[in-house]
Amino acid sequence: MGDDRRSVTAKVLALLSAFEGRANAITLTDLAAHAGVPLPTAHRLVGELVEWGALERDDQGRYRVGLRLWEVTQSAGRQLRDAARPHLQDLYSLTRETAHLAIREGYEALYIDRVYGSTRIPQASPVGGRLPLHATAVGKVLLAFEEEWVREAFLSQDLAAPTRHTHVHPGRLADELQRIRAQGFATTHEEVRQGSASIAVPVALEPHPAAIGLVMSSARAESMQRHLPALRGVARRIEAAASHPQTTLIRPRP
Repeated sequence: MGDDRRSVTAKVLALLSAFEGRANAITLTDLAAHAGVPLPTAHRLVGELVEWGALERDDQGRYRVGLRLWEVTQSAGRQLRDAARPHLQDLYSLTRETAHLAIREGYEALYIDRVYGSTRIPQASPVGGRLPLHATAVGKVLLAFEEEWVREAFLSQDLAAPTRHTHVHPGRLADELQRIRAQGFATTHEEVRQGSASIAVPVALEPHPAAIGLVMSSARAESMQRHLPALRGVARRIEAAASHPQTTLIRPRP
């Protein structure tokens, strides 16, 4: 492994990062390879993580996220989630479509709550799941109302195309984000998954500007803008519910 001068904390975080976006258990060998640490070091650190409850070991000797770490991570965004939950449920009641709440985490949309509609969408991202900002309606809203340098940094990278409909051309995507800022909402059609479409509006909050959206079958995409009054009304309710000393309201950037 060479001269690894990383701290123990950095190595532990590297081990834990192997579980990002993965639901399946991981072998110790794969954990060591992902973190770039010798197998004996991985064995020692993973053993301590298991003892604390951050990881669990199954009957096949593989590891998965432990209940204690899951409980800790659930506290992230809990304040916003608790304030928004009844209004997100109301959005579902008004539309009968799957409704979700997301914030920006790096270059991804992090889903912090979701209320499923009666018609399940193929491979809908779960609570705690992440999807690319440029391929989702909530992600496009989050990106459109971000500071200019964030948009520029995002558009300067190579953008993945989950489907053939994903918008990845930097110039055209920049124009689309400008339109989203002007109109106050974003839509997608089969950009992250075949068979699904979405629409979203901003929720102007600090410290985490958020977005709420609906995801539905792409067969109903043409009519989804009829839900804009409900989306905007619920967004304002969430802003009001989250308006307390720990969360300061802001206006979306023009």
